[in-house]
Amino acid sequence: MVEKVYITYNQIHKLCQESAPRILNEFSPNLMIAIGGGGYVPARILRSFLKRPSHPNIPIQAIGLSLYETLPTTENTPVEQPGTHVTRTQWLDLSSLEMASLVGKNILIVDEVDDTRTTLEYAVRELEKDVNTAAEKLKKEGKLGEEVKDTRFAVFVLHNKDKEKKGKLPSDMVEEGRYMAARTVGDVWICYPWEATDIEEHDRLAAKQGME
Repeated sequence: MVEKVYITYNQIHKLCQESAPRILNEFSPNLMIAIGGGGYVPARILRSFLKRPSHPNIPIQAIGLSLYETLPTTENTPVEQPGTHVTRTQWLDLSSLEMASLVGKNILIVDEVDDTRTTLEYAVRELEKDVNTAAEKLKKEGKLGEEVKDTRFAVFVLHNKDKEKKGKLPSDMVEEGRYMAARTVGDVWICYPWEATDIEEHDRLAAKQGME
């Protein structure tokens, strides 16, 4: 039977607080892209800790990707397992200023867990491709100056599962430390609080485990 680990909102808050100085000092993001739905809460908490005096809040944009599928088990209890095909459920509008605003920025992609890495690989690859397309369009229109810096991506997750990954991230991202995980854990079933239908029971189970 798969081991379940219950994570509380307080634990997530502290993981974001603990990780923020490294993110700010080593990458200094101009913008965050949260992968829905697990990346929404960490991104919003991170924004509070990434706020610098006299600077505006870091904008958060969102994309939706679906990889998990519900599979039956022998105990007749459905379990979510990683699928094999990434599906876009929400994406940035390539025809608007939304994509152009990403060009030349340091962009932090936020998700809750790195399981098979398939979703993260897809997000990084497709966002890089779309930003490059937007940059080329701006150049042709004469709206992109020579002084504009390269667009850089980084990834932050709350939990990285210590397991063989199906997906890959760009080698320069990994080598330059632009992949960051607050914690590395075993190949367990992580239960996040936003998935709970009874938050008090969820917190009770988390307290019983005593995992940080």
